[in-house]
Amino acid sequence: MAKKQQPDLGAVNDENQAPFPPLPSSGDAVIDYIPSEELTALPHPGSKIQSLMEGLESKDWTTICEWLNTARRFALFHADLMIPMLERVVLVLVKAMKNPRSALCKTSIMASSDMFKAYGDKLLLEGTDSDAFNQLLLQLLFKASQDKKFVCKEAGKALNSMVASLTPLPLLHRLRGYVTHSNLRVRAKAAVSISSCVSKLGLERMKEFGLGTLIEMAADLLNDKLPEAREAARSTVVSIYRAITEDEEEEEQKQESWHNRRKALPYAAVSQKTQPATGRDWYKEKV
Repeated sequence: MAKKQQPDLGAVNDENQAPFPPLPSSGDAVIDYIPSEELTALPHPGSKIQSLMEGLESKDWTTICEWLNTARRFALFHADLMIPMLERVVLVLVKAMKNPRSALCKTSIMASSDMFKAYGDKLLLEGTDSDAFNQLLLQLLFKASQDKKFVCKEAGKALNSMVASLTPLPLLHRLRGYVTHSNLRVRAKAAVSISSCVSKLGLERMKEFGLGTLIEMAADLLNDKLPEAREAARSTVVSIYRAITEDEEEEEQKQESWHNRRKALPYAAVSQKTQPATGRDWYKEKV
């Protein structure tokens, strides 16, 4: 039996007919990168959530991209529904970021940005033994350090979203280990995030973290090889200095204000509030 000849899709069948378009290869799939503001709510989120993990764990990378965009819509419009599976979703993001396909990697990074905005500190998974957030943080620092601008720029946005959405003190604890990372660029990206966190802290929160620790971290980065790390370290030092001096100025203003008010008060009223049990000598000395 003669074998049926397949048409040559790249050839012109007739001089008046355009050639057939070539068949797309599996690697030529077009992925849409949808900005967060263009995402919409899901029509039936309650039933859709049942299929989320199956879609995210698909073996087909284009299917994963589609479901990552669905996860973004859950995060932005139906956040509560995805809370029970946050850890699993974060681990999917980590796996996708490690994938050599830039399209899948970028889509997962965009998803992480939306999840930071939606869940904030919940992504830290504190109170559990999960290290999913730490894995996510490491991958974002790695991707932000790459030469490939296609991915690098998006990872930088995700790190900014992370710093803006999470409470700075617990995030600082997660970032501090990267000050001594062997990868120069990872150190630099971590330094930038650390600087942004510190700028949001008041003196009391800095003391809670450890002023000495903060200063040591900044000192290490001031000697770093990359200008980005050194500049971030200088910014950190400025934030610490401002917090300390503002606190001192506040204390001086309080003391001055109290001193002025005390002068205007009748002696008897002041002495009742401030005079120790030993008598009037204390008040006379202070005035």
